[in-house]
Amino acid sequence: MAMSPATRRELLRLSAALSTVGAASSVFGLQLAAMGEAAAQQASDYRALVCIFLYGGNDSNNTVLATDTDSWNRYWAARNTGNDPIALMPVGTPVTAVGAISPVTGRTARRDSPENWGGVLPITLAVPNPVPPGTSATERTIALNPFLAPLVPIWDAGRLAIAANVGPLIQPTTKDQYRARSVPLPANLMSHNDQQSTWQAGAAEGARRGWGGLMIDQLLSGNGTNAVFSAISTAGNAVFLSGRDVVQYQVTTAATPAVRITPAVATTLFSSATGPSRLAEIIRDTGGANYFGVDHAARVVRSMDSATTLNDSFTAAAVTAIPAPAQIVNPVTGASETNQLAVQLQTIARLIAANATLGLRRQVFFVSLGGWDNHDVQNSTQSVLLNRVGHAMSYFDGVLANIGGIDMRSLVTTFTASDFSRTFTTNGDGTDHAWGAHHFIMGGAVSGRRIYGQYPTLGVDQGSFSNPNMSGNILIPQMSVDQLGATLGAWLGVSDSALLSIFPNLANFTQRNLAFV
Repeated sequence: MAMSPATRRELLRLSAALSTVGAASSVFGLQLAAMGEAAAQQASDYRALVCIFLYGGNDSNNTVLATDTDSWNRYWAARNTGNDPIALMPVGTPVTAVGAISPVTGRTARRDSPENWGGVLPITLAVPNPVPPGTSATERTIALNPFLAPLVPIWDAGRLAIAANVGPLIQPTTKDQYRARSVPLPANLMSHNDQQSTWQAGAAEGARRGWGGLMIDQLLSGNGTNAVFSAISTAGNAVFLSGRDVVQYQVTTAATPAVRITPAVATTLFSSATGPSRLAEIIRDTGGANYFGVDHAARVVRSMDSATTLNDSFTAAAVTAIPAPAQIVNPVTGASETNQLAVQLQTIARLIAANATLGLRRQVFFVSLGGWDNHDVQNSTQSVLLNRVGHAMSYFDGVLANIGGIDMRSLVTTFTASDFSRTFTTNGDGTDHAWGAHHFIMGGAVSGRRIYGQYPTLGVDQGSFSNPNMSGNILIPQMSVDQLGATLGAWLGVSDSALLSIFPNLANFTQRNLAFV
């Protein structure tokens, strides 16, 4: 049976992203002055999105916290219990030395317990977030996890905002509607694989195209001859970057080269001096009568040539000037270690710097950090992970401040995402799968020091208290992923009509642009 050209292309569309062998074999040798001029030209019309995906479901209840008395009391009642309580310490609580008794809890502090970390970190809002129904407070006050201290200066400088209670939604959904199942709900809520896919692609596991890739599809014509570098992942295959036309490009986090695929460079093959060159000719041969073979060879040639182009651009001065992130101290073990999330963002910064020679106008990037499924030992796990997130985002913000002599922070918007948040109550020493979550948006174009959306009422139903935002111990999102993504897409330059196609559920929401960028 003959295979149609369209089918062959679909089978082979990912092969340009393969990047697994060899080392770079040539360099551009660009002059620094020419590099600076090109960078200035590109920076005037360049924008990039960076998605930091936290695989496993980050407990955002211990990431961004409401500290008004009413909210804090309900938080404390829900989490200061169990075999290993996960409630963080109130604002202003000093660090309790390991082995000492905490004046707040009366428990002995360990390196992996909140008593040893000090109080949560208050942040000042430029615009007050309304006090929601069911909360007895005159003003909503907010704080961050103690291990997100590196984000506080970025917040204070106005380059960081919070999207509150975000999650996949098909339409606005109330507590009563959720309980009665009287409105359509996303498929397989609280399933890791399905909700990872729903966040990235708007559909459960098996979705083939994500909204990052579909956005770049709309902007691909402006990216010139190097459009293959429009959607780049440092974290392997991600449906977020898959579009109809764009092919996600996967790179390594090795310092150099960016991609490890290149023509043969050996001097002999099976004792033959001409063997390597002949093998290269065979690999790159796009002739022949077999359609599949011709398409495959064309993709291989494309991969090899693209890798050479990217690796050559990594020799430019602005790229090599990107500093490596400093090591961090593991808060549980006390050992110094490399922060792999920061290393991924270092690679993204180098790719952004390389764009001065590549000439793209719009790019979308994907990085990730796993390990957030903290059903148990949440204290000793989430603290380490949030320490990495805070350090990595701060490092990235600092590096973007000087890319080839240009401050790129207003041209790059970074946001966090995760499968879902966790239950408001503890299961003894951890949390279980939930729904609505709080996320960060960072960049010079961000209207920072604000919470977008309503930070919800906290607390489980008890007695006469009925929480309008929570069913059982699960937050019902009030902001949809579609609204979040459409706002980012509009900033990137995607048209309103295209956004309605990329996010079909967006039409169900009155506010389609949240105006945080």
